[in-house]
Amino acid sequence: MPELVPFPVDRADITGYYEALAAALDGAGPALAPYEAGTPAPEFDAAALAAAPDDLALVVATSGSTGTPKRAMLTRGALVASATATHDRIGAGTWLLPLPPHHIAGTQVIVRSIVSGTTPTVLDAWSLEGFTKATGLVARNAPPFSPIHTSLVPTQLRDLLDGDDETHTRALAAARRYRSILVGGSATPRALLERAREAGLSVVTTYGSSETSGGCVYDGTPLDGVGVRVIEPDDDGVGRIALTGPTLAAGYLGDPERSGATFVDEAGTRHFLTDDLGSFDGTLAITGRIDDVITTGGYKVSPRVVEEAVQRVPGVRDAVVVARPHERWGQTVAVAIVTDAAVDATEELSERLLIECRRLLPPYAVPRLVRYEEALPLTGVGKPDRAFVARHDQWQNLR
Repeated sequence: MPELVPFPVDRADITGYYEALAAALDGAGPALAPYEAGTPAPEFDAAALAAAPDDLALVVATSGSTGTPKRAMLTRGALVASATATHDRIGAGTWLLPLPPHHIAGTQVIVRSIVSGTTPTVLDAWSLEGFTKATGLVARNAPPFSPIHTSLVPTQLRDLLDGDDETHTRALAAARRYRSILVGGSATPRALLERAREAGLSVVTTYGSSETSGGCVYDGTPLDGVGVRVIEPDDDGVGRIALTGPTLAAGYLGDPERSGATFVDEAGTRHFLTDDLGSFDGTLAITGRIDDVITTGGYKVSPRVVEEAVQRVPGVRDAVVVARPHERWGQTVAVAIVTDAAVDATEELSERLLIECRRLLPPYAVPRLVRYEEALPLTGVGKPDRAFVARHDQWQNLR
């Protein structure tokens, strides 16, 4: 039975976590259950550990953006396989860590650093000034001719691009120094990616989760050793996404029933059944989540497809689409919008929104309700908090 210890992670100083994680990866130290310093430590019992693999290195909570958070068990082999596959794709290098280190995306920055023998520079509080300064430190600390990398969530990428004052200009120049900027944590709007690449940023979109040791598909292409299957595709080739490969978690700590339903063997190959919907023709395209799908009048609507349409409207900075109850249709489509700083939430904007959505979407997918926000509520890893948005009861009729 492996030893597992809760480990408080201080975002301002990850030295202890780096050392403990390195020991866990080479088998010299116990497995870790990281959590944010100052918050309650995770609890687990001996019975749960009895079923854990002997090479357990990390137990990391899912982000909990939907449903009950789960505790994924990651082995030494899975974590190292993920880091090695990333290095094979983008090259080993020196990293800036501007994400919470106790979440899987932040932890993987540390794992990649351990595997490559480097030390990441930590940005413990996000700001453009801090990003610029930290990038300089990363570049100075990197070995000669070694690339530098970082990992951001879409909100941070947008912060780099929105503005033309001196602070933004310096931050954007700093961002251009990175060989790769991994962007994950939530769906990145296509328009935002286009802006970033037009600005000269080497952005790489990532797809993955705690159950896959972090990102396992980069720019739609699986990392080496990772397999993608679409379960029960519809006429458009869209179905539930299943993943295979050496980066998969061993299951969920203390939850054999959920482990058995989520990690399944088929024809001798172990699959992780995600909650995501998408298609795969050599390139993975995610269209939404099973539990986010809106059913209105018998039609199924993917929030992500509607969000992409809304974000094409000039003046819309960000958007999240949710279901609201409807007496006749069961659910109706609602959109919460953040506008650009120079744009007011006016009837004219709502009219442009309606015109664009009617042009791009089938009638049943066009939003009927709108709510204008100063900022979207986010989960700890920068994903829109859809459940929080959906609980609002003050919406404007859009049509």
